[in-house]
Amino acid sequence: MKNINEYSWLPIGSVVKLKKVEKLVMIYGRHQIQSSSKERFDYVSVPYPEGNITEEFNLFFNQNMIEKVVFKGFINDEEIIIQEKLNEKRKESLDNNEV
Repeated sequence: MKNINEYSWLPIGSVVKLKKVEKLVMIYGRHQIQSSSKERFDYVSVPYPEGNITEEFNLFFNQNMIEKVVFKGFINDEEIIIQEKLNEKRKESLDNNEV
């Protein structure tokens, strides 16, 4: 298993190609709980380039489902701070067997 400190989050706005999914998707949320399944996922996304259509088109996925990063979103100092907080949350989830 990868060391939690080495976990690298993609920024909001990143566009990725997922394994077994034809359509590109754009990430708009991280460390998300899907309301219908109550499962925690690394990311939630919308179809690209369409964007948010309805809740049914939201796609939840984990890092290991990414085949290719097509575009990496904007990174600044605030993003780096958020990524550190996300790693803390992810570690808590791992400690509580929620991931």
